[in-house]
Amino acid sequence: MQINDDVSQRLGSSLEALNARIVRLAIGLGVSLDDRASVEKLMQQPQVPQVAHERRASRPEGQSSYSGSSGDRRVAHQREELRGLLVLRYHMETVSVNDNGLAVTRQILVDAEDHLVRRGFKPGADGLGLDDFFNAS
Repeated sequence: MQINDDVSQRLGSSLEALNARIVRLAIGLGVSLDDRASVEKLMQQPQVPQVAHERRASRPEGQSSYSGSSGDRRVAHQREELRGLLVLRYHMETVSVNDNGLAVTRQILVDAEDHLVRRGFKPGADGLGLDDFFNAS
């Protein structure tokens, strides 16, 4: 069963790192992941708008390469990253339940959250309500 322990440990480490990035992005963007309506709103937002002109293309001094400010564009990219990471996490959890079973996946997620709490994050800050997640299964 050593292989399963190694897989579980790698998956737990990956989920912990993924959850930490999710929490940091959510905090920076002011998105409350423990509020289902906020998460749904985030997931339904349109993608990042296309750049009007390639940044590397030559343009007159002072002319912007896109219509929004660089801060707005950065926030849009961070929102897009957060959305993608939430989808990735859901996929990883689903694959883990299918490959490892519900009990192993639950323990991996509980351990990952415990590690985040020890690092100073509040319980549930990653938006994954473990009780809700496993009671819905």
